Amino acid sequence: MKLVLVTPEIPYNTGAIGRTCVALELELILIKPYGFSLDEKAVRRAGQDYWKHVQLCEYDTWQGFMDDRNPPRDSLYFFEEHGAQSVYAPDYQHDAYLVFGCESKGLPATVLNGMDDRVFHLPMRNPLVRSLNLANVATAVIYQAMRTQLGG
Repeated sequence: MKLVLVTPEIPYNTGAIGRTCVALELELILIKPYGFSLDEKAVRRAGQDYWKHVQLCEYDTWQGFMDDRNPPRDSLYFFEEHGAQSVYAPDYQHDAYLVFGCESKGLPATVLNGMDDRVFHLPMRNPLVRSLNLANVATAVIYQAMRTQLGG
């Protein structure tokens, strides 16, 4: 299983997600441009001393990622606030790519085009909450996607 962040903007979120990836031995794939430098203290601080252990791969563009990895459509899982299905709906494949967009805009339409059936949301009960922190959502999704691998 791999985690993909498309144009992340906040270094703390990327660092925290990287630490979760280390804990679960997942590759972290970052798609440029970023809203920060990977050398920033905030990335390292959030990832603590684990950042050096992140299995990190970077791509300049989404298309570059798609061309290089050529993932099967059924292994792509996109996460958006308004996804048609809950994160609890699918049986996640072991070779899944869990794809998240940037904090302020989510995933671009060019990434989501033709993928409506592959877009999922993390349920929230209170409509007063517009969104959740990206690192928190990514962690919740990762653990749900890996539940059978982790003994759940």
